[in-house]
Amino acid sequence: MIAEIICVGTELLLGNVVNTNGAYLARRCAALGLSCYYQSVVGDNGGRLKEAIETAVNRSDVLILSGGLGPTEDDLTKETAAAVMGRKLILDEKSKESIASYFKKRGMEATDNNWKQAMIPEGALILENHNGTAPGVIIPGEVPGNGGETEVAGKFVHIVLLPGPPSELVPMFEESVVPYLSALEPGVIYSQTVKLCGVSESKVETQIQDLIDAQTNPTIATYAKMGEVHIRVTAAAADEKEAKKLTKPVVKELKNRFGYDIYSTEEDTTLEKAVVDLLMANALTVTCAESCTGGMLSARLINVPGISDSYKSGYVTYSNKAKRRILGVKKGTLQKHGAVSRQTAEEMAKGAAFVAKADVAVAVTGIAGPDGGTEEKPVGLVYIACSVKGKVTVREYHFSGNREKIRVSTTAAALTLMRRCMLEYFSKVTFGQ
Repeated sequence: MIAEIICVGTELLLGNVVNTNGAYLARRCAALGLSCYYQSVVGDNGGRLKEAIETAVNRSDVLILSGGLGPTEDDLTKETAAAVMGRKLILDEKSKESIASYFKKRGMEATDNNWKQAMIPEGALILENHNGTAPGVIIPGEVPGNGGETEVAGKFVHIVLLPGPPSELVPMFEESVVPYLSALEPGVIYSQTVKLCGVSESKVETQIQDLIDAQTNPTIATYAKMGEVHIRVTAAAADEKEAKKLTKPVVKELKNRFGYDIYSTEEDTTLEKAVVDLLMANALTVTCAESCTGGMLSARLINVPGISDSYKSGYVTYSNKAKRRILGVKKGTLQKHGAVSRQTAEEMAKGAAFVAKADVAVAVTGIAGPDGGTEEKPVGLVYIACSVKGKVTVREYHFSGNREKIRVSTTAAALTLMRRCMLEYFSKVTFGQ
């Protein structure tokens, strides 16, 4: 079956609110075996919303709409969907009682416009909202004709209406919509992601071109992320067990081809978590000495639960004076080679390891721009040094983009270098430059 997602809200169009609902619903539809070919965002306008729904019922079997179920005049989703399906709105007493109870428990009084949320299209299924006031709705049925001239008249569709706040939408979808949709589409789509770092998307695609050319089920697709490449292997089957069985040999082949460039095959594992797992597995302490990244590297590491066992202290040494005073970088090194140099990065790493008494130290120095670059040392030039038990590795990088992108790219490269240096030290794995 074909599903279509319509997210409603002028705040989404203006960019005031990030549309996380669209991404969540798309992932869940795929997992439920529904093909999702279209996704749109519509403002709080009845005419344009009606047009979007009429277009969607023409090409999709399941419509999932989020937002516009509130009590105000510009909340029009339920009214518009009911009109398209030729349904009247009637007061549902149980929904009204739930809304009244919601306010009573919080010591508040419902206003007259709140009862608008208890108006339900005739023949619709009501989805209880345990986290808010607006009930969800599923309208199953045939699309009504318009004098026999409507192209899709008589087509059976399922229109799912969900509240906009993710804290309400997600639990409602999992509790009520998933069972409903699972009954409609018994098959599943299962995906496993193979995550790589330190290799380019073009190189990855070249190395698996034969697999891509021969793909049927499962399918293979590459996705570039900042400093990473993800390969998603997706299989369609009658159930999840069979789908996993289909993906397993493909994932095994990818592991054979990319080896230690793969840092995880787990959906929830980030690059920083993979690095922290290595630190903890080897009982290592770590410190960071940062210049152009300004603490961004430390922040990503500290985002990982359990890092307190490994991360003891870090240093943002932006000025030359700080590099000398805190990390012990030699004055002569700075004068001869400059703050952005291989030599300075190495001394920063050694100094940080000594001061923090850490097993692993990572140092970053570079030119993030937009100013400060020269012909010899352009914007985007970065040196990263990593010391593991006294063995120091230094790499030179050239990043492009604005200041923020260069800093983010540098942070990802630093995490990758940390991981590789630890693997080389403890596993005797040798990586290329």
